[in-house]
Amino acid sequence: MNKELREFRRLERVCLEQAALSTMDLTRTGLLKVAEDCRIAAEAIEARLPRGPFVGAVQALVLALSATRMSNRH
Repeated sequence: MNKELREFRRLERVCLEQAALSTMDLTRTGLLKVAEDCRIAAEAIEARLPRGPFVGAVQALVLALSATRMSNRH
């Protein structure tokens, strides 16, 4: 989930940077809309993140379990 969060934040930042550089109104508007969608998605992911002292341990467990599932599929 952290990977998705980082990716949405990165895409938001890139879209905002490109919108600032854009000379065409339509392009700028589209980039700003995509940046807004990325921000909303990132906030939704952040809202689902567990809070508390065991967050790191839970995330490590989730990653380990997902890696195990992926290796069992192949």
